[in-house]
Amino acid sequence: MKLKLKIWRQKNSDTKGGFHNYTVEATPEMSFLEMLDVLNQQLIEDKEEPVAFEHDCREGICGTCSMVINGQPHGPMALTTTCQLHMRHYKDGDTIVIEPFRANAFPVIKDLVVDRESFDRIIQAGGFVSVSTGQAPDGNSILIEQDVAREAFDAASCIGCGACVAACPNASAMLFTSAKATHLGYLPQGKVEQAKRVRRMVAQMDKEGFGNCSNTYACEAECPKGISVEYIAKMNRDYFSAMVGSED
Repeated sequence: MKLKLKIWRQKNSDTKGGFHNYTVEATPEMSFLEMLDVLNQQLIEDKEEPVAFEHDCREGICGTCSMVINGQPHGPMALTTTCQLHMRHYKDGDTIVIEPFRANAFPVIKDLVVDRESFDRIIQAGGFVSVSTGQAPDGNSILIEQDVAREAFDAASCIGCGACVAACPNASAMLFTSAKATHLGYLPQGKVEQAKRVRRMVAQMDKEGFGNCSNTYACEAECPKGISVEYIAKMNRDYFSAMVGSED
């Protein structure tokens, strides 16, 4: 099938970008990234610069394949990353608009590639357990209720792709930050530092320039891993408690 592509091209964060039009032949069995591979091969053969886009595992695990497709982060399929989106969901003659995630905290590096180091800095601010937890057998000896373990695992499934930021009208990172903060707070090993963790991660999130949460739930709707906004509510409660009664 023949597709019309309208792709954002931008040399770097200091230059002005714009949409460029391309035509590509694809098959229904191709993944979205394989379709872009075909386009890039075509551009290379025509002595043109290929489109820069991120990818790694191509198995829906790492989250680096982040791009906005026809106005939706990761495309039209729910609970699906870009690399797991297949061309069978499109029809011959369709026009597909592809652009990078839009957020001041995610500056464009080139074309569809954005700098998401702001997420790394939020994790570095407190998304870890620094207290001594012993060896693996010690961890296994601590009994954790099934419901608590499930909640922790659900929050930990966040892959840090940034779709929540791209979907939010305020470019808020609350869903990402809450998932990374609360999954540790659910566990006995992480509860010791939870107040300090939440204060530091929220402070870093604000420092990076992400917007505020306005409860539109767009982040949950576009998250490829189905992270619930309930974690935002939990982090807000933890943050309030931490600001009211604890020392750093």
